[in-house]
Amino acid sequence: MRPPFERQDAGNHPAVFGYGDANADFQVIGDHPGLHGGETTGVPFTATDAGIGVQNLFRDAGFVTGPQDSPRLEDLFADYIHMCSLPDGREPTPAEYAELERYFDAELRAINAHILLPVGERATDHVLGQYTTQRGKLDLEMETLHASEIRGRGFMVVPIRNPTEWEEADRETILETLESILASDYRQTKGVATTVG
Repeated sequence: MRPPFERQDAGNHPAVFGYGDANADFQVIGDHPGLHGGETTGVPFTATDAGIGVQNLFRDAGFVTGPQDSPRLEDLFADYIHMCSLPDGREPTPAEYAELERYFDAELRAINAHILLPVGERATDHVLGQYTTQRGKLDLEMETLHASEIRGRGFMVVPIRNPTEWEEADRETILETLESILASDYRQTKGVATTVG
């Protein structure tokens, strides 16, 4: 897969592609490389405070081992709704998000994970809007949605608040939710979610 445009600063990767276990049951979904990291490493959730916060969460949950800049992911796939790096630290425009939507959607469907874990408001909004029927019923308040379990169309969605916004109990709450899901028969999510979502 090639990025549809190359607009990055010198020395940065033009895009941060999906990374990890292609047979994963869990997929963590970030916003863009400028926020969640990888512009210099080419690996999602590296090299920024928010990215390292997410990586360390999944490390503590047992999904991640190895070096911080090139971690090994087991049963976890990581990607972004907007994979391309952009110059001067700017955020993608609505048109740029829309241009990359088909790339993200193709990757999500290829991985076919059971549990989707969007990080931050924009990724959560996109995942709830595109892969569940619940978006119109929910306020997009990340402090409320954080670590909740939302049934989708063939997925369970567990939103994660950006680590740079975590309050005292947020890290412990999402870690406990991940551990609870791992201890359950979460693979039944596919059939149940298709019926309920």
